[in-house]
Amino acid sequence: MSAKINSCITVHRGRVFEMVTENITLANGTRFDIDIIRHPGAAAMVAVSDENNVILIRQYRHAIGTYIWEIPAGTLAPEEKPEECAKRELIEETGFSAERWQKLGEITPVPGYSDERIHIFLARDLSAVSQNLNADEMLDVHEIPFENVMEMISKGDIQDGKSIAGLFMALNYLKKNKEEQNL
Repeated sequence: MSAKINSCITVHRGRVFEMVTENITLANGTRFDIDIIRHPGAAAMVAVSDENNVILIRQYRHAIGTYIWEIPAGTLAPEEKPEECAKRELIEETGFSAERWQKLGEITPVPGYSDERIHIFLARDLSAVSQNLNADEMLDVHEIPFENVMEMISKGDIQDGKSIAGLFMALNYLKKNKEEQNL
């Protein structure tokens, strides 16, 4: 281990995460306090239809005061496996379920102050089901051609980090597996 934890104090315990202050000593002997957000993790999915449309959501995010484009995602429930979370969140947020799932990888969005890990999945063979939004979710579901979605990233229309990472991971996976279908 590169650091020894000397003490840990919970500063805030919220609905989704907790914030702690740890006093640590690094391997070089430097001792200091660091604030860390402890997060249970999340799952996000790039849902691609048979027509090569990506299911994107345009969701209100109060922290930045506006709506942004995102791939569907959600926080892991206690003891929930990432793929179970992805399947649940796809239905809840978009009103689609998927028959085929492929884990694309994991990302660590802000390792400087959080331990959150987001598991990224590719979801295919979509079927319409009943959407089941949480009361605090304000979002619209859109089906956008994959090539247009990648252009949205280039133009700065998609700025969400997990979405950009997930879309590039999905594109790379599909190209490697010869399933480009005019991507």
